[in-house]
Amino acid sequence: MQQVSQTNGRSRINFDSDNPEDGLAQLVLTVIELVRQIVERHAMRRVEGGTLTDQQVEDLGVALMNLEEKMEELKEIFGLDAEDLNIDLGPLGSLM
Repeated sequence: MQQVSQTNGRSRINFDSDNPEDGLAQLVLTVIELVRQIVERHAMRRVEGGTLTDQQVEDLGVALMNLEEKMEELKEIFGLDAEDLNIDLGPLGSLM
């Protein structure tokens, strides 16, 4: 099982020598979640800016919901939760 240590409420990725794929899965899902959040923020700015048609807004909403659903499935598969993806970058602080 994957080990996630907590430091001041923030998690760090621990690569277990017996099961390094767990730490790698956590790292990959963290990067995907970061990109998903950036895309979502950009999409919301475009929606609020009124540059999209109603159909584009609808399609974008469906795509973002599907992506969030898939992330939830992947977190469940790998036994992770939202806090596990908010890794500690040391002096830089939390990722998200």
